[in-house]
Amino acid sequence: MMASLAVTVALSVTWDPTIRGILVVLVAVLVLMGSVYLVLGTDLGVRLGFLVAAAAFWGWMTIMGLAWWTYGIGLKGPPSAWVVEEVLTSTRPGDTSQSALPEARDLSKWARLPEGDVIRGEAQASADAALAGEESSVAAYESTADYVTIDAFAIGGKDPKNVLSRVPGPTPPQYAIIQVQEVVEVVVLEEGQSCPPAGTCIQFGETPPKAQPNPQAPVISVIMVRDLGSQRLPPALITLASGVLLAVTCNALHRREKLAEEHRSQAKV
Repeated sequence: MMASLAVTVALSVTWDPTIRGILVVLVAVLVLMGSVYLVLGTDLGVRLGFLVAAAAFWGWMTIMGLAWWTYGIGLKGPPSAWVVEEVLTSTRPGDTSQSALPEARDLSKWARLPEGDVIRGEAQASADAALAGEESSVAAYESTADYVTIDAFAIGGKDPKNVLSRVPGPTPPQYAIIQVQEVVEVVVLEEGQSCPPAGTCIQFGETPPKAQPNPQAPVISVIMVRDLGSQRLPPALITLASGVLLAVTCNALHRREKLAEEHRSQAKV
């Protein structure tokens, strides 16, 4: 009775840990490297076989890391993104004179971004996350449907028209501003209802009009700076660390070979 109960419980419990993927990769690496080391160890000895296997492994890691570093693939760091520096409230569009960022106080030298611009699209996504995100500490709206973008500006960064900007080197700071305003509320009228003063009303079943900014609402400016990220940092560290370990193991093999040659020459004498 107890045996059958134990079998039933054992068959009903499934072991599916969250680290299953890590365990699979770890077992595969140990089997691959262990089998290679086993063959080398039986032919060359334990110590020499380990040095040869370690040198081959770190050489492969160096080549792989160099390929990742060059093409920006494989293990990546944080990508470039727009980081919110400040959320400013003003009474009229284009007024950012009270900004804590000196570069943002005067927009006369800033470039206005048209709709469809790549920079505007990326900055708009970051601004939406700041203004209506659930985890945002500066959220001013419940959803992105509560406001409309009235303008967008950008300044700084490398000039794409300048040939020298293609040369790798330090990148000047790049800033962007997204200005939004609360939308005019649209009232859906039921049968027999009348439209309130200064309101936008539609009959039930009609297509809602395009969202329009409320001129009486305050203008909110989201000031952002471009974070270039560090996508190539992890492969760069892997390449450098693997290269150092490869040099150490190869140097150990070289010194061992010189010592063995010295012993062989002394034996002949």
